[in-house]
Amino acid sequence: MAAGDVVSVFYDPMIAKLIVHADDRPSALALMRQALAECHVQGLKTNLGFLEALLRHPAVVEGRIDTGYLDRHLEEFAAAEADEAMVLAAATALLLHQSGLAAACAATGPEPGSPWHRDDGWRLGLPAARPLRLQAGARQWSLQACRIGADWELQLDGRRHAVAGVRLSGGWLQLRINGQGRQFRLHLEGENALLLHDGQRRVRFQQVLEQAGVEDAGSGGDGRVLAPMPGRVALLRVGAGDTVAAGQELLVMEAMKMELAIRAPRAGTVARVRTAPGEFVEADAVLLEIGAEPA
Repeated sequence: MAAGDVVSVFYDPMIAKLIVHADDRPSALALMRQALAECHVQGLKTNLGFLEALLRHPAVVEGRIDTGYLDRHLEEFAAAEADEAMVLAAATALLLHQSGLAAACAATGPEPGSPWHRDDGWRLGLPAARPLRLQAGARQWSLQACRIGADWELQLDGRRHAVAGVRLSGGWLQLRINGQGRQFRLHLEGENALLLHDGQRRVRFQQVLEQAGVEDAGSGGDGRVLAPMPGRVALLRVGAGDTVAAGQELLVMEAMKMELAIRAPRAGTVARVRTAPGEFVEADAVLLEIGAEPA
């Protein structure tokens, strides 16, 4: 491919291929997992996370996979979910990155040493807590962050966590969370987003800006069901006015040479269907809107 080329939904969307080789299957699988963990593509959706889950699945590791396995068991390869440590690490990395940007901006002003340029909630007396809302996939977390010298105290789900020894260097994030050392691969994507990899899974976090509001932040939170990747709507199983349960299959897409079941992110009533069988859709296109559960 070359700059300016368009990847259409009408063709195989593969734009790159990763190939490894080793003396035996276990070694090749281990090498491939390592290579995938080191891959990062910014600006478009990829199946890197899916491939990582695939290569750790027992059917692949044990050599029991067949050409129809994914069609029968695609739900076993759901997108990785962030655990508490990843959320705390992502929040800390974003706060530190944004503090660095604020300091760089202040350094060009007439009073670079003024505390009023700081973005950490500084005030006279005790340091103030700074609110932060993160989103990964359809899930959101609300945190309160307080910087104490070079360390941080983060509050998540009513619990306080001590974060110390934070270091960003060479694409790695190192820190101690409640005294336990952790290390993540880190890819910053602008000022308000990043991708973390803990060695087995990758999760992309986006800061939800206050002016955007909670209801504007992706599939699930506001009932919008988005296309996870470009593809064709093969089958529509619900219509406007239907009552659906959380996890219920809503439609089937054909993408990446597979059939992909799209399920309801929450229970409710289908308020609007914005696609039709046979339609080609782009990634993140709104397919359906689900309203609140009937009283």
